[in-house]
Amino acid sequence: MDIQRGKQRFYVEKSGEVVAEITFTETGEKEMTIDHTVVSEELRGQKIGNQLVKKVVDLAREEKKKIVPACTFAQKEFDKNQEYQDVLAE
Repeated sequence: MDIQRGKQRFYVEKSGEVVAEITFTETGEKEMTIDHTVVSEELRGQKIGNQLVKKVVDLAREEKKKIVPACTFAQKEFDKNQEYQDVLAE
């Protein structure tokens, strides 16, 4: 799946339509908040949401920032993945 980067989001497009997306906001110089994750019905079960969260985690590591996982899906991903704890905001 080709995940693209936009302004404060990562997304997947199919036939010109966004079919999966994760959005985040910069909440200070050293923090970002994941505020929304959505995956279309046709892509559910393919781990696209997990890949979108990982993209934000990788970006946070690259920019040396912490993440506040405000959306429910992102929070569940952080709870499940110990390897994300280094970027979890306290």
